[in-house]
Amino acid sequence: MKLLHTSDWHLGAMDNNISLKDDQVFFIDKICEIIEEEKIDAVMIAGDVFDRSVASAEAIKLYDYAITKICRLNTKVLEIAGNHDSAERLSNLHELLESAGLYVAGALEKEVSVVEFDDVQIFMLPWITKEKVKSIYPDKADDIKSLEDAYNVVTSEMRSRFKDGKRHIIIAHAFITDSETSVSDRAAEIGFATQVGSSVFDGFDYVALGHIHKPQDVTDKIRYCGTPMPYSFGKEEKQDKGVTIIDTDTMDIRHISLPLLHKRTTIEDDLDAIRHPKCSGEEREGFVRLIVKDSYIGASILNELRNIYPNLIEVSGKNYEGEETSITLTMDDLEKMENDPIEIFRHFCKDQIQDEVDEHIVDLFKKAVETVGEE
Repeated sequence: MKLLHTSDWHLGAMDNNISLKDDQVFFIDKICEIIEEEKIDAVMIAGDVFDRSVASAEAIKLYDYAITKICRLNTKVLEIAGNHDSAERLSNLHELLESAGLYVAGALEKEVSVVEFDDVQIFMLPWITKEKVKSIYPDKADDIKSLEDAYNVVTSEMRSRFKDGKRHIIIAHAFITDSETSVSDRAAEIGFATQVGSSVFDGFDYVALGHIHKPQDVTDKIRYCGTPMPYSFGKEEKQDKGVTIIDTDTMDIRHISLPLLHKRTTIEDDLDAIRHPKCSGEEREGFVRLIVKDSYIGASILNELRNIYPNLIEVSGKNYEGEETSITLTMDDLEKMENDPIEIFRHFCKDQIQDEVDEHIVDLFKKAVETVGEE
């Protein structure tokens, strides 16, 4: 059979208060095209379906759209909860949904989550903690000193369920030692306490991982498929986003690239060069981060740049004090400036006097605005 491995959709994600809905609909549709073209039997979603544990209404609508569209292609869907997901919400009505071809593992349970096909057993391991595993396996709690011990307890239980003559695949959401992270890998921001060694998955024919956003092989049998689109600037700009296809007959593993609705690009140059871009139209009209090397960026310049780069996300310019350090303005900052006269006044003063305005002057300006409003 043919399996498609995807993960970390982060439905409902925002970038500096800019909705990524259109880009997420775009990759969902492209994944469905691949399912049809490749005649995929089952889709494995390795966690972080949503960007927040309390998903927005928009995110839930996107999820409904995606899963309904995939299941109507007569394709099974096997998904697990990641650290960003609400395990309880994701697995709600899971027994009923299995009749529609949707299999969900939300929170870890003692009864191993496994879906069996003719030649494959697919084990489903959602995001776990040491404490959770101890509570599920109290008889082994004394032996669980680390998160790696916890993984070994769970995967050992799974291996005891292996059936001869079948491929053994696991879907997991985990941080494997030595995997390469990106800016949008928020797990990396809290240190490396959640890392485990790849040996916890010994014995499986393929390990479909989620959690890290860069597509990469940990070993020849352990793979992060990565996100279907970039969620940050920097490293992710150059990553080849896509999905992974597994043929269980031959265990051939292929990466299939996904096109992007908006390419991410960082442009670093002097202001004059940024005003007259030589980059491609795809880059200019995609999600852009500008780093202006020679100028302070005030409200008027920011507005001008937004006209040149319609999907501008953020701009970094020289510090208004003239130091070598830089400051960054996002489109959210611009919206605040446009809607709040006090913010406009603050930034105007920075532009004109190259210094923070005294709060006494700000108070006088506020009173002037209030007086005009009353009149």
